[in-house]
This record gives sequence, structure tokens and C-alpha cells, in this order.
Amino acid sequence: MRFVIQRVKNAEVLVQSKSIAKIGQGLLILVGFTHSDLELDSQDLSKLTSKILNLRIFPDSTDKLNLSLLEVKGEILLVSQFTLYADCIKGRRPNFTKALPGKEAYLLFQKVYACFQSKWNKIQQGEFGAEMEVKLTNWGPVTIILDSNDFV
Repeated sequence: MRFVIQRVKNAEVLVQSKSIAKIGQGLLILVGFTHSDLELDSQDLSKLTSKILNLRIFPDSTDKLNLSLLEVKGEILLVSQFTLYADCIKGRRPNFTKALPGKEAYLLFQKVYACFQSKWNKIQQGEFGAEMEVKLTNWGPVTIILDSNDFV
């Protein structure tokens, strides 16, 4: 599982030019899945979501990155993105065989969303499998890449 975590002032997802999810200050989290993610259990998902919720990437009163999403009472916008597992080593066209197929990825995405939601209710999601337009105002910018292989 690969997460791209962006601290944002705001973010929004549109599908067919219609807004389906919108947040203020918080995190836009892109998540991609690979085949080995099927081996992760609920304890692994809990560990990963807690890690993200508690990352100290928001500024305190002295402008140091000392506060977590929970401490600033921020929001989350979770968006599935299979292209996070693109293999670009050969040729010019990315290969996506490392990405988990749609049906399995959808089920795992729903589990990740539910895990975040069980810990923090200020969460929205993009539309799985849809052609989405993601708008954001990256704050900092602060962008963190987290891979489940590094934590589970």
C-alpha cells in the first residue's frame, strides 16, 4: 500500500464537473494498492491509519511541525490512485501490473476508508474507478510518501 499524503488548505474532487467531496484544512491522501496488500490484516490497517493521523506535519504557534491532523482537527480527503504503482523502468509507457486489480483494490480501499473513519469522522472520499478532477491548495508544500512495507 502506498500513500501520498499532502497537507492542504483545501481540496476537492469533481466527477463530470460535479463536486462530490470537499475539505478544508487537512490532508489529501492518495492511496494505491499492490498484490501483497491482500495479506494485510485489520491490525496492519489500524497501524497505518494511526501513523498517518498522528504524523506531526502541521505547524504549532512557533511554526514548527509539531501538530498532527487530530490536534488541528483537520479533515481528510481519501482518493484511490492505482498509478502509484506504475512501473516506468522499461519503455515510455508505464506498466501497471504491480497495481492491484479493480475489484480487489475497491474492497481494500473501502477497508482503509472505514479504518480511517473509525478513528476520525472528518473524512470524505473520491469516487473509486471514476475519472476524477482533484483540486487542491498544497500547504507548505508538505508532501509525504508512506509505503506499508516500511511499517508493517
